Amino acid sequence: MRILHILNHTNRLNGHVHAAVDLACAQAKLGHDVCLASGGGDFDQLLHRHNVTTVMVDHRRKPLNLLKSSYALRKHVRAWQAEIVHAHMMTSAVLAWPICKVAGIPLVTTVHNEFEKSAILMGLGTRVIAVSEAVGASMRKRGIPASKLRVVLNGTIGSARIENRSPLPVVLGSPSILFVGGLHPRKGLPDLFEAFGIAHEKYPKARLYIVGEGPFHANYQETVAKMDCAAAVTFLGAKEDPFPWMVGADIFVLPSHADPAPLVLSEAREARCAVIGTNVDGIPQLLEYGAAGILVPPRDPPALATALCNLLEDTKRIGEWQDKSQTRIERMTIDRVARETMDVYGGALAPGSKTTQAAA
Repeated sequence: MRILHILNHTNRLNGHVHAAVDLACAQAKLGHDVCLASGGGDFDQLLHRHNVTTVMVDHRRKPLNLLKSSYALRKHVRAWQAEIVHAHMMTSAVLAWPICKVAGIPLVTTVHNEFEKSAILMGLGTRVIAVSEAVGASMRKRGIPASKLRVVLNGTIGSARIENRSPLPVVLGSPSILFVGGLHPRKGLPDLFEAFGIAHEKYPKARLYIVGEGPFHANYQETVAKMDCAAAVTFLGAKEDPFPWMVGADIFVLPSHADPAPLVLSEAREARCAVIGTNVDGIPQLLEYGAAGILVPPRDPPALATALCNLLEDTKRIGEWQDKSQTRIERMTIDRVARETMDVYGGALAPGSKTTQAAA
């Protein structure tokens, strides 16, 4: 099948980009002809190494620029002879929809962040992929027909982005608690700081490590500096690949207030962390509804502190949850994501077409 992916850029430290790049490389590995149209970025060389063609389409939201981009995208769709166009961001979907409509090519869209108002525009797709059951339910409530929606749960294990990663752990103070993600309110970091403060009073050897960057970095550092446990909290900044820190950590915590299907959870499970996550959006599904990780209510620091203390109380308990993190871990592979996505493409194509028969 000839597949054209579209997204704003290919820069690191963006979950949408990571998911699209992983998928494009995995589809090329399956033998499909894959092209990715974007404004370019960090992953272009990796895409080339994995037989994914790249073309430039500027996604900057200025009227004249978008007209030029629409013309360029139309040329790329024709030149590539795309059989499926797959848009991963709102601007991409809006640019692609009229082109696909005129050309009679199915447009598939992926909803990564359904809490954004603009996510409703992803309903322009012939098929709309939701990255978790929770995202699918949310989009149905917002008016996307169930006949269009398909759920393909995120997964990263085996991703081309991480094929050369080091298996060696970074040495952390033990017992170690790790957070990896963007430093902004949606991720719930103030809840983790408060919970860690409570837990640290009982278990003063515990250490908290924060990997990531974001607009609230300075605010969070100021918050922690005023806490009694400040010396036990380390801000490490963004890491190109945080996996060695995950391998070195005892406990991974994701205290999000909203998180459709965070890729970081499959990585934390692959690293065999004991995982604690909030019971919101796609997190429960990624943690096998509590079988592969501990679920706590969102915005509830005391409940999170209790979960931390239960683990810190007994190292054997940490080990038990590290083992539980492997429950159905085989579902977290990018190969599974790629194959399920190809099934969605097959359903989007006209019945009886040669490509539909090949996809089947």
